[in-house]
Amino acid sequence: MEKASPNIDLTTRRRRALWRATHRGTKELDILIGSYAAARLNDMDAAELTRFEEFLTRQETELQALLLAPGAAGDVPYADIVNAVRAFHGMPSA
Repeated sequence: MEKASPNIDLTTRRRRALWRATHRGTKELDILIGSYAAARLNDMDAAELTRFEEFLTRQETELQALLLAPGAAGDVPYADIVNAVRAFHGMPSA
């Protein structure tokens, strides 16, 4: 993933991240990740947003496995985000 340009403001980055979160390729991920993003993106600072943008670059199959299998996110680089999305939807976390 290309790094966010310092010339792109947070509002633009948030809009882009929301679009990417709601257009994953599967309806399940659009709902899980997209609704989380819609509710939380405005509260993310630049560092959190960068991390979420990196999370969005993961393959759909990987994200689906992490989000839909309890315990799957135990020791992966984005476990905190996976657990936050799962908690947002009332799903058990790893």
